[in-house]
Amino acid sequence: MVVAPGEVVGLVGPSGSGKSTLLKCLGAIIAPTSGRMVLGQDVIYENGWKISDLRALRRDKIGFVFQAPYLIPFLDVTDNVALLPMLAGVPNAQARKKAMALLTALDVEHRAQAMPSQLSGGEQQRVAIARGLINRPPVILADEPTAPLDSERALAVIRILNQMARQFDTAIIVVTHDEKIIPTFKRIYHIRDGVTHEVAGEGRGID
Repeated sequence: MVVAPGEVVGLVGPSGSGKSTLLKCLGAIIAPTSGRMVLGQDVIYENGWKISDLRALRRDKIGFVFQAPYLIPFLDVTDNVALLPMLAGVPNAQARKKAMALLTALDVEHRAQAMPSQLSGGEQQRVAIARGLINRPPVILADEPTAPLDSERALAVIRILNQMARQFDTAIIVVTHDEKIIPTFKRIYHIRDGVTHEVAGEGRGID
């Protein structure tokens, strides 16, 4: 599997085919049993991890967007997004400034002081995307990000991911079985029995 900067690809396959396991390997959460992973010019895994600090790798190089937004209920929107750079040592004011810039790009800046419970499902997912982008990672792994959304909101999320991929030169992998969004991918990887194969997408994309 190869994903270029600025590209959004789909990863599809039947239940139990290994989609989530592959995503955990790519996210340096579990170790692959074999193979080679390269991020930019750096070999991440080859017969063992080549990076000593996997926590820092996940924090600085990989963004995650999940099916559920997993926003912290007692933090407002801005602090939910700013928390990761704060934990990495970025001054609070600078982290919040970065968060506001992303919330503005995602058209939810007007909800900056709202609590997660006050947001719609689509707004929560936009905030989750902002959180995934806050450290400007070269890779974002999105696991069923549109599953709980209706067609209009699902397509809006995919539109945002495409826009963010282009704007920040980020490679994005979307695991999905959502038939509403599969036609939007220009490239699709299909996984079966632990093996991935590239298959032709419909190629129309979404802007």
